[in-house]
Amino acid sequence: MSKVTTELLLERAVPRSTRLRKIETLNLSKLQLKTGDLDPRLFSRLRHLQNLDLSDNLLDKLPANLSLPDLRVLNCSNNQLEDVTVLKQFPLLEELNYENNVYLTTNDDYKVMFLLQNLRLLNGKDVTKLANHVRVVNSRELTSKVTAHWERHFRSQLPEKYSAEHVKFIRKKFLKSAQTHVIYGPSSLGEFTRWRVKMIAEELLASMLGQEENTNPETQERMDDNEEETTENPREVGDDDIAQATLIPSKRRGNHSTAGSASKRPRSQCNTEEEVVLSPRKSSHSQDDPTPDRPRASNQQAKVAEETHRNGEQPPKGQSHRRSSHLTEEQKSQEQDKRVLTITPVKNLEDKEVISLEPLHFLQCHSKGNSREDFKTQLWSCVFEPPLDSGTRKDPVVSTSRTMATCGGESVCLIDCETGIVLKKYKVPAEEFFTVAWTTLTMVTNDGRKKKHNILAAAGRRGIVKLIHVSADFCYGEIKAHKKPIATACFSPTCETHLFTASYDKRIGLWDIGVPDCDYNFKASQLMVLEVASIPLRIALVPSCPDQFLLAGCEDGCFAWDIRLDKPQKSRPFEVAFQFPNDEGEETASHRVDGLAFLNKDVVVSKSSKTGSIYLWSWSQSFEAQGKSCHRTRPALILAELEWSTTDLPYLTLSTCPAAEYVFCGDEKGSVWMYNLSKYSSAWRASKGKRSENRIAPTQILEWPELQANGELLTEVLINNVVTDPTFTYLIALTGVNIAAVWKKT
Repeated sequence: MSKVTTELLLERAVPRSTRLRKIETLNLSKLQLKTGDLDPRLFSRLRHLQNLDLSDNLLDKLPANLSLPDLRVLNCSNNQLEDVTVLKQFPLLEELNYENNVYLTTNDDYKVMFLLQNLRLLNGKDVTKLANHVRVVNSRELTSKVTAHWERHFRSQLPEKYSAEHVKFIRKKFLKSAQTHVIYGPSSLGEFTRWRVKMIAEELLASMLGQEENTNPETQERMDDNEEETTENPREVGDDDIAQATLIPSKRRGNHSTAGSASKRPRSQCNTEEEVVLSPRKSSHSQDDPTPDRPRASNQQAKVAEETHRNGEQPPKGQSHRRSSHLTEEQKSQEQDKRVLTITPVKNLEDKEVISLEPLHFLQCHSKGNSREDFKTQLWSCVFEPPLDSGTRKDPVVSTSRTMATCGGESVCLIDCETGIVLKKYKVPAEEFFTVAWTTLTMVTNDGRKKKHNILAAAGRRGIVKLIHVSADFCYGEIKAHKKPIATACFSPTCETHLFTASYDKRIGLWDIGVPDCDYNFKASQLMVLEVASIPLRIALVPSCPDQFLLAGCEDGCFAWDIRLDKPQKSRPFEVAFQFPNDEGEETASHRVDGLAFLNKDVVVSKSSKTGSIYLWSWSQSFEAQGKSCHRTRPALILAELEWSTTDLPYLTLSTCPAAEYVFCGDEKGSVWMYNLSKYSSAWRASKGKRSENRIAPTQILEWPELQANGELLTEVLINNVVTDPTFTYLIALTGVNIAAVWKKT
């Protein structure tokens, strides 16, 4: 609708004899108005308007300059509003209704109660007493806490004479620290609290530093749910949730070694003892001698305080000595509180072929009971959020994403890889999450419009799939998929509602999770059950035919199923079991396959915890050979073998980055083995199944830095999983010591 049409509608809404400037009540409901249709020039002629009805339209925000100084009543229910701070432009507003705006939460209710001093009715409820509490008591308590935080941690950093550059540095650091550590009130109001803390901190700095205040909420950065937690009982992500938060070495170095050094790497097999616990895949991989059997490449200590390098800030020129002195005192305080975590970067080794990786963050945000001493919670799965404009599912656009979902213990975290900020945290007591998966659903709004939203599925020990609408910060449902734990799950790349779940009940289920309506009602149904001979650990849809075949690595082999929905049987046995060489060189189908991924549309990468190597093999040639035989067991047509650790520890899985033609796999000593296989692709296509005689050494090994917690080195580091975003911008290592490590390619 154009602005001209809107003006015509406005003219129709009032008698011709009435001058616009005398109108006090105006109804613009159910006109399909969009934000651009609200012309501020038109509303500037309605200076005496007191009652405005904008309900049942298509507004995603209100313009910031509507110039309605006398407005008392506003109804904007049944829209798609995402921000309420713009309502400050109506200072006399007494009654406000914005019900059925799915993106607005209780945090927004508190914001408008603070911003609108005359507000009495909100969504039909009298909020007079609560609003007074928000404006007076809440503000008083937060101001006290923010001031105490400044006095305790930052006042000593400010010299008697300071430059504008120093003020800018202190300001940025203080605002972030205050929003992270100042906590008050119910945890479900974490977003509102951080919003107010930032505002109060700005006011405090203005008074302390004699600068002009800039506390207009409209000028503040919108939090966009930063660090907000999604839980069955929502709770704020605070200092206790991220005990060691984000830590960056003082000199950001790429931690890597060359392929040459990899070949000289000592290979001593670790003695292991697998614990028998309630969590089936457990969880501890305990080692008798976890200490690395060779010295690290560097012993330079680079102790770093959490707040100083959280975002990689550098001190103003001429102030580095004072800052260093302050950090020493702050670190002493942190060590007394048992909060310090320090890093010794591994020395760079010059090599033209290696990729330079910059260590960004080391996060401890999955702690059981939020304990700072938890270095036992295992982290299992990481997936990057798909961009909403990533093209069609059949022809996706490869683009970078900086938001990832990680799972381990009783929580799922959404993390911004660049900043290290935990955007949301979803927590289920007594659960142990093993897997997370993304899909993009096209949902229909109240007004019938279609809009894409990313949905996160998370599952684990309880056999229940949780469905989370991330942007709305809401877990809208669950599917009781299995009676035993779910080891892994993935969505179909061609059908957005089809979810595969692989369980310890020796079944792989295909579910249609449905699409929730505007009230989050949804209907899930089971479409198929794939029968497995042993526990499925990893699953992958065949990229060349994702609607037809699924491949699974299991405790007792590697199997493939026909998943075409046009076949009648709902429960299906496997089509073929693939054989691999055992330690004696004989073909066998009975071995654990705990790593499985596709390097491209045809090449499969699989790993067994017993062989000390990783196989690359052709899906098409192996499966087509199966078609020539009546036997369901066929040898995998192996193209090459990758050199890897000799450990027999299970569940150290692998991943691939097809766009960069890389394979990644962690080991029992905290290192990430990286293989650039781009130069082999053409040879494999031309070989027609001829296997390379020599094992392929890693292109480089990214070694675990000397990480200290409470003054002691973390030496028992297992890399359970390694993941990159689709463009290989970020590399994530998930460990067995409750730490997610983030590197960035430079």
